[in-house]
Amino acid sequence: MQKTGQDLSPTKHLVTTYLSEIKSKVDACIFDFLPTTHQHPDVHQLYQMMLDYPRRAAKGLRPALCMLLCEAFGGDPQRAINTAASLELLQNWLLIHDDIEDGSELRRGEPCLHQKHGIPMAINVGDALHCKMWEMLHRNTEILGHELAFRILSEFIQLSNQVVEGQHIELSWVSDNRWNLDEDDYLTMCIQKTAWYTCITPCRVGAIIGGASEAEIDGLVELGKEIGVAFQIQDDVLNLIGDVGRYGKEIAGDISEGKRTLVLIHLINACTAAEAQQVIDIMARPRDEKTEEEVESVLQLMQKYNSITYAQQRSQALLREASGRFNNNFAHLHDGRAKQLFLSLIHFFVEREY
Repeated sequence: MQKTGQDLSPTKHLVTTYLSEIKSKVDACIFDFLPTTHQHPDVHQLYQMMLDYPRRAAKGLRPALCMLLCEAFGGDPQRAINTAASLELLQNWLLIHDDIEDGSELRRGEPCLHQKHGIPMAINVGDALHCKMWEMLHRNTEILGHELAFRILSEFIQLSNQVVEGQHIELSWVSDNRWNLDEDDYLTMCIQKTAWYTCITPCRVGAIIGGASEAEIDGLVELGKEIGVAFQIQDDVLNLIGDVGRYGKEIAGDISEGKRTLVLIHLINACTAAEAQQVIDIMARPRDEKTEEEVESVLQLMQKYNSITYAQQRSQALLREASGRFNNNFAHLHDGRAKQLFLSLIHFFVEREY
């Protein structure tokens, strides 16, 4: 049974309230920044399309990490607002392109942008938001000064390189029709594609603005890897057993899209050779050549071999490692609101239902 807002624990309620507050601040920054009208009707259409994904319901996890870490290291989180907004712009243009590359149908409960306007238009909107991300980061000079703004810009450059390399790894698996993958292959891809932009960089840039030392900033890389991979594994699980109304994407869409997830890798290595070949034969076909019955058969095998449970356990284990690492390496931080909210937030990454 899915939980309602009234069923939330006090800790979850604090997290969701904080996320809502940060999202409101970041949205205000973004919508004040993005253009909305133009005298040329075609450019006006572009501007309206650029607002589509930012206007859809989202959790705002990355901006929250950024601003929490800034506060935890003694900084004023308001100084991180442009950086937090840039992380949200990054998320939106990446999702537009990712949805095209994966052939996805739903994003945040609505048809993907390329489903609404076609692939060429959607690519260009993603490019436009990408440009605006760099422009927003350039505006950091007004808040942070040139030296610190350039440091944040450099972090985004590193992040961008990591993400496209991770995406290429995953796309190469599809292009090469590769299925002989193990858990290490998944973790390598996931760290580059997901962890860097979901956790590592948001934590690092927040800490940098907050005045953290170089050793403290570097210590956030391993922590971010654990949180980021745990987050992605939970996302993979929700794709299989979540509620579409809360999750916002089609359930079992990863099977339809032929995604190599930890759940699938565990299944292929746990089931019989005949079953593995059956699964691969289904997964390797394009979405429009799979039947609902075939998708359901793969899902049933995942349940039969406890592959979903295994993934949930790995995600929980990574969360425990991350919590322990943060408590050990950052015990010296003031035990205030930001530190406690950060710990609650990383638990939310794994315990969330959407």
